[in-house]
Amino acid sequence: MNPYSLSVDELVKKARAIRRRIVLLNANSPAGGHTGADLSQVEILTALYFRILNCAPDRLTDPERDIYVQSKGHAVGGYYCCLAEAGYFPEEWLATYQHANSHLPGHPVKHKTPGIELNTGALGHGLPVAVGIALAAKRSNSKRRVFVLTGDGELAEGSNWEAALVAAHYQLDNLIIINDKNKLQLAGTTKSIMNTDPLADKWQAFGLQVTECQGNDMQSVVETLEGLQQNGKPNVVIANTEKGAGISFIQGRVEWHHRVPKGAEIDLALEELNDE
Repeated sequence: MNPYSLSVDELVKKARAIRRRIVLLNANSPAGGHTGADLSQVEILTALYFRILNCAPDRLTDPERDIYVQSKGHAVGGYYCCLAEAGYFPEEWLATYQHANSHLPGHPVKHKTPGIELNTGALGHGLPVAVGIALAAKRSNSKRRVFVLTGDGELAEGSNWEAALVAAHYQLDNLIIINDKNKLQLAGTTKSIMNTDPLADKWQAFGLQVTECQGNDMQSVVETLEGLQQNGKPNVVIANTEKGAGISFIQGRVEWHHRVPKGAEIDLALEELNDE
């Protein structure tokens, strides 16, 4: 079970706190950060780590814990902020993000950071490995679930679709794929660079069951994740999000894919994220 089991209202407040951490984390990084991608996933990560996932900081080796894979590894800054908020490591570590010899490198590394289950960063890598973990769990009669978060630009990688085929073939209904569909990537809109729409139709054609939600609306995220059925098919949640969600001058702007707040932008962002 999840050690927090927060209400939706509590999750909304927690997401705001995580966004504040993201602003400061990226502002203090010596190697930049992916602020837009960090922010678009916040409701998803918050719902998972504070309500949905059967895992906890004191159960890192529990063989029955749920597994979470951050396939969009470039957005690890936001993931670190969530893990710190959930108590997986001291919050002081956040000030060392991307510094030399830090526990928090620029992409997830399992042996460096408590709570990280898989090294990722090469896009299209996380889902295939998650499929293998889910298959192993099935074959060992484990009740663990495997969650994987992908970007939408990432879905141009063919390895994702090979993995989807395998997941459907082996009826991995313990696998939950969440697509952070923020519609922007490094150099422009996902639609203009490599259009993957109609996305739901593609997943369904591969034999997966698809649900959509408003990925920056906590109520929608929670209801969708808690409503998923294990009925012989892998689940896909298309989370319709906005890149940079939660900060007005960042959201929906492609230049914030790999940009961090500076100077007055830091104060402005934090002011927007003050508790209501």
